[in-house]
Amino acid sequence: MALNIKPIAGSLNRVIVEPAAAEEKTASGIYIPDTAKEKPSKGTVVSVSEEDSEGKKPAVKVGDVVLYGKYGGTELPIDGKDYLIMRENDIYAVVL
Repeated sequence: MALNIKPIAGSLNRVIVEPAAAEEKTASGIYIPDTAKEKPSKGTVVSVSEEDSEGKKPAVKVGDVVLYGKYGGTELPIDGKDYLIMRENDIYAVVL
């Protein structure tokens, strides 16, 4: 689904990420209660800014699965779903 919102870059490129769902159980099969689930640090890019104030285009694109800091970005609820808006330099890696 395409998100009908585009971030404004300002001095650095901005991206909007849909966080992956929190892990429901451990690798050994133990279910994790909601109160103990960690914030996801992986998500899918759903929107990117055109270019920053220096004319640099973003390195990530819509659809990329990315890794970011656990507390990176600002929560952005839209139409009942939670997204994160963050600077592109808050993204650590693109998952290939």
